[in-house]
Amino acid sequence: MMTEYIITSKPNRLPMKIQLYVSLDPTLGCGQAHRWHKLSDGGWEGVWRDQLITMHQIDEGTIEVKGTDDRKGIVRYLGGEDDLDAIIAEISSRDPYVARLAENCPGLRIMRQDHWECLATYLLATNANVARIGKMVESVCDHYGKDLGGRHSFPTPKQILDGCDSICECKLGFREQRFLTLAERVESGELDVEAFSEMDYSECVEKLQGINGVGPKVADCVALFAFEHMEAFPIDARISKVMEQRYGVTGSYKSVSSYGRELFGRYSGYAQEFLYHADFISG
Repeated sequence: MMTEYIITSKPNRLPMKIQLYVSLDPTLGCGQAHRWHKLSDGGWEGVWRDQLITMHQIDEGTIEVKGTDDRKGIVRYLGGEDDLDAIIAEISSRDPYVARLAENCPGLRIMRQDHWECLATYLLATNANVARIGKMVESVCDHYGKDLGGRHSFPTPKQILDGCDSICECKLGFREQRFLTLAERVESGELDVEAFSEMDYSECVEKLQGINGVGPKVADCVALFAFEHMEAFPIDARISKVMEQRYGVTGSYKSVSSYGRELFGRYSGYAQEFLYHADFISG
């Protein structure tokens, strides 16, 4: 069954300060999630659990959140349950290059995204850059999601199917039919998205690739960003280039990804995020 979030009280519109060691810019802006927009005042606006949220960095250990009163939920969403010091220490001990990147990008965390939203979003990510993915996701939300006042929630499978006659307006291209098929399978109960959370990494990525449109990279991304498999090491063109130039590793997706997992261990996903943004980190 798909998880449903029911807001039982009116969100607190007053800013809520949260003590958490996190850097919002790399965490929200690194392409993990595609619904966060940078504001002119330096903050971030996004949609989380059908709520329009803004976040601002106060200092390295404090953020200010407006639009929800779910403190615990936001901490979890931002990966606040991870022992970041221990994770960075472990991956840094395995590779000096990643150690330098991590040192120069403190506070980057791997988020815990909604299972359905993450799967549906990354299904749209095939052969698309971050900007294109963001446009498609916003278009889907604008057409089918609930109006939150300027932005829209990510739609449920039923909301998508109820308005499927207008799917062409979302400009999803070749992804259109597989997106509708995914919604149909989830809504009918044929595909239980929550069941993936009970699987180990290998089974999770194997079963995810049984979904039309989900290849090994998308499966790894969903396993990492939705189902908390920190050992996942997604390979795209950028990571493939880094792995060849920095480590001399080339070959099939499976061989390069396996090398990354063996090198960085149980927190390979964190190492991958630093490598992915190596060009933007002064290391």
